[in-house]
Amino acid sequence: MIRLFRGRGNAVIIDCLHTDIVAASRRPALYLDLAVPDTLDGRFECLTLHAVLVLRRLQSCEAPGPEVAQHLVDTIFAHFDRSFREMGVGDTSVPKRMKTVVEAFLGRSAAYDAALSAAQARALGDEDTLAAAIVRNVYSARPGEDGRAAHPARRLAAYAATTGTVFDGTPLQTFIEGAVPWPDVGAFATEIAGS
Repeated sequence: MIRLFRGRGNAVIIDCLHTDIVAASRRPALYLDLAVPDTLDGRFECLTLHAVLVLRRLQSCEAPGPEVAQHLVDTIFAHFDRSFREMGVGDTSVPKRMKTVVEAFLGRSAAYDAALSAAQARALGDEDTLAAAIVRNVYSARPGEDGRAAHPARRLAAYAATTGTVFDGTPLQTFIEGAVPWPDVGAFATEIAGS
């Protein structure tokens, strides 16, 4: 496996994984049907959630899984840095912005990881803690404060928990070969429409 990772080249594998995560986080159903805000903050939150799902699986894999995860985190942060510069943020302000982004990303990573672990320990379908974290971060509301946000948050939490379970059964080689098995978001959007 280590030979496969190094044989294809770290940069190629990591770029493919990053591109896949970005594409998964921008699927229209997330914004149209699950009501993720289609804003800079909303896209950051959606990207972070999807990245966490991949990273927690990579970190739990045998070598070189944790190494791939670290390279992926570095690449994600490098892309954030580049995006700030492309938006015209001055060189002196980028480090301060990056510090905020890194802290937000790491904080959400810890919250989502703990909530996903708790949901899986109880049983798939029991995502209250995860839904509360999603309401707070993705929908910028507190649980119970925004009835519109709470409902899609439950569906987004179910999607994230299902994704985590799918990933848990996916071998590292699948990620290295660039075939991340994202579930269909539309299935969770249909549940909203039908309820």
